[in-house]
Amino acid sequence: MTRQSGSSQNGHPDDPSRTTPKVVPRGCTPAGSMSQPVRQRKLATLRKIASGWSRMTTLWRIYTVPSSIPRAASGVPAHLSRRAFLPETASLIRTEIEKQLPRPRTWLTLVFMAFIPFLITVAFALGGTAHTSQPSIAGDFLLVATRSGLDMPLATLDATAPFLLVVAVSLFLGEAITSETGWGFLRALLSKPVSRSRLLLSKALTGIALSAIACLVVALFGLIAGVVAFGWHPVVTPSGITFSQGATLLKLSVATVYTMWSLASIGSFSLLVSTVTDSTIGAVASGIGLAIVSEILDGIPALGQLRVVLPTHYMLAWGELFLQPANYNPMLIGTGVQLPYVIVFCTLAWWWFTRKDILS
Repeated sequence: MTRQSGSSQNGHPDDPSRTTPKVVPRGCTPAGSMSQPVRQRKLATLRKIASGWSRMTTLWRIYTVPSSIPRAASGVPAHLSRRAFLPETASLIRTEIEKQLPRPRTWLTLVFMAFIPFLITVAFALGGTAHTSQPSIAGDFLLVATRSGLDMPLATLDATAPFLLVVAVSLFLGEAITSETGWGFLRALLSKPVSRSRLLLSKALTGIALSAIACLVVALFGLIAGVVAFGWHPVVTPSGITFSQGATLLKLSVATVYTMWSLASIGSFSLLVSTVTDSTIGAVASGIGLAIVSEILDGIPALGQLRVVLPTHYMLAWGELFLQPANYNPMLIGTGVQLPYVIVFCTLAWWWFTRKDILS
């Protein structure tokens, strides 16, 4: 008798009539594959682990990568880098200034600002100056420009601030964004690991620096031309008060700084329009237009005290420094008047620029 295999009696797979049922793991199909809900839950868990690991490594890099290493090379997003904000912003400003200074519109504007004091000095040297029988109020330094070389920088500030310096400030800040848009470089700049806020800040500070240089050029070259033409004498003001050379230089410095600040509203408005439009001419003309409209309204006596809130009403208030005693109240009020304009215009510029669609 042939011995039957015990495996067939116990349900071995060799016996097709009797098979041992397979044990299916929990969460799997009978075919052995993982069910769809279980697979999705495990994939979600893996994604959470990967996301958490990515955040941990990012924070580790932020606090361990030296600030000298560029954030783009270290893989850290620029907007997450807080420690290196000031150094990187300073680097952006330095890059912007190095890019702006060689441009023809920059150095031509500065050369023109330096030429105007010499032109005014030559005009007074050849034609003399106007004289009045009575002392004038503070300001009107063109009336006494030939009495001392130190009167000439005051006269040039008096003559250039209402228009020529307005044009220069509107040009430098009005082209802050539109110049990059016109050349199609703005999208390329934003593709780098630099936030829009930091880019706008660097552009604005560069424009402010160039505007300040323009004001300094007018005062400095006016001083040089005046001293060469009319000598180094004590200053006689339009109101008939005499000041020593040292006191005049100190007051001239304060007047120059105040003139820079009195143009802040014009520059910030040009910056705002620069973020809104793609036209450089429109952005520059907007600042000039604001100054012209302000001057027109300031010349209407019927407006009364409403004129004190105009951005150009206190532009020449530094002339009160040359009274005896000096009257600082108009300068303090003029400083305060500029603040709301600057805050509102710069805030709107930042809000718009960080949300606008860059198409070019």
